[in-house]
Amino acid sequence: MHVDLFSIGRFTVHSYGLLIAVGIILGVALAIARAKKLGLVGEEALNIAIIIVIFGFVGAKILFVLENFREFLEHPWSVLGSSGFVVYGGLVIGLFCVFVYCRWIRKIPFLRYVDLFFPFVALAQAFGRLGCFMAGCCYGKETTAWWGVVFPEGSFAPAGVPLIPTQLISATGDFVIFLVLFFYSRKAAKKVGDVAALYMLLYGIGRFFVEFLRQNEQGGIGPITTAQCFSFVFIGASVILFILNRKAGYSKNYADIFATINAEDEAGDAGSDANEQSDAETEADAESEAKAEDDASPPEDDEVPSGDIPEGEHNME
Repeated sequence: MHVDLFSIGRFTVHSYGLLIAVGIILGVALAIARAKKLGLVGEEALNIAIIIVIFGFVGAKILFVLENFREFLEHPWSVLGSSGFVVYGGLVIGLFCVFVYCRWIRKIPFLRYVDLFFPFVALAQAFGRLGCFMAGCCYGKETTAWWGVVFPEGSFAPAGVPLIPTQLISATGDFVIFLVLFFYSRKAAKKVGDVAALYMLLYGIGRFFVEFLRQNEQGGIGPITTAQCFSFVFIGASVILFILNRKAGYSKNYADIFATINAEDEAGDAGSDANEQSDAETEADAESEAKAEDDASPPEDDEVPSGDIPEGEHNME
């Protein structure tokens, strides 16, 4: 639980930012590596990753400003320059921008790329929550339980008071979601969009209950926080997407997609083998022709034995 890890001159490495960066880099690298196995383009995956990171941060900051709008009006730069972000804002704005890029700009399958990225979004979120724990933000309510955590002076959390470690609870949940989605996408997902739907369902449920443990000062509707309102939306959207996916013709089957990918790979391998065999046959033919030409060519003059030269030809000038 250290806000600042170390400093080099005026440059300070903050635990919160470092862990977020590690999560993003790891998630993007794994997503791009997996893109080809799902029949997707690595360059497009990289472009979408950049969109998610940039507009995810923008959306998370916008929702944070809206939740703290009165303070923003009084001290705008203190709110904008703070380390405060709201995850749901990043998810909503990031998804919208990816939709625009896929459907209207590049004409590529939106849901297939979303299915690719959501497991690794959960992984990046897990690292982000570890960063929250190190910094002391997003802390829980006071508790007398043995697992309460006391934060030191200098943290964002109140110092010297046992608090529910909601950051670690959220991080554990995000790691579990990552593992579930990763293996689900490899083995059990039947329709394009199923992975996205399962992410929204699991994250929405988990975040809804974690909110009851957090010391929240954000707005909402009565006892329901803003994050819980978004959780309802995510859970509802996931149920709708699952239902639509079960309707015939709404989305493609992953089994058909993988069969096409395997067929293309086999065709590519067969073509490669045929090209190699053709090259070998061409080389063998060339060698045979060269050998035949050598056998048919007459001997050079300086190679003819003198005893074989007919009489009379010695006097030729």
